[in-house]
Amino acid sequence: MKIYTKTGDKGETSLIGGTRVKKSSLRIEAYGTIDELNSFIGVVRDQEVNQNRQELFSEIQDRLFTIGSTLATDPDKNVKMQTPDLYETDIKFLEEQMDLLDEKLPPLRHFILPGGHPAVSFCHVARSVCRRAERLVIALQEESEVENLVVKYLNRLSDFLFVLSRALGFELGVKEITWKPRM
Repeated sequence: MKIYTKTGDKGETSLIGGTRVKKSSLRIEAYGTIDELNSFIGVVRDQEVNQNRQELFSEIQDRLFTIGSTLATDPDKNVKMQTPDLYETDIKFLEEQMDLLDEKLPPLRHFILPGGHPAVSFCHVARSVCRRAERLVIALQEESEVENLVVKYLNRLSDFLFVLSRALGFELGVKEITWKPRM
């Protein structure tokens, strides 16, 4: 099987279910951003400081593929292909992971600027891409059916990535860069 099909050469692609849509559609933009987020999660996962978190990142990347497949499916078609589901327990999992990380961190008293170490910065990039994906999915909800659990998961994942960025800095002995507004 060749990776190139040439079916997208005119700016269209197929959703799961066969419907052809413009590559500029909000649905494609949303699941493309999920793909981008998953790529950045891979960068965060590959940081040496995260070697003991490989299973955690596998879970997250699997859920992002689940979300991508959900968004890539035409909600108006009766699709024969079964796609995986997202569950409330997936959100609970992120909350539990945040609680474990947060136990070891000093209280947050200031806004934090991204930076201090590449691992921390990559985590902040993933967090900001996650927020963009969340906004796109919310916009897509306004024109099409998208399960609210997707929005909830992305919201919680961005929170998790923020807490993880703080934990990475703490584990690496990096001082947090606090925002000191110019007055």
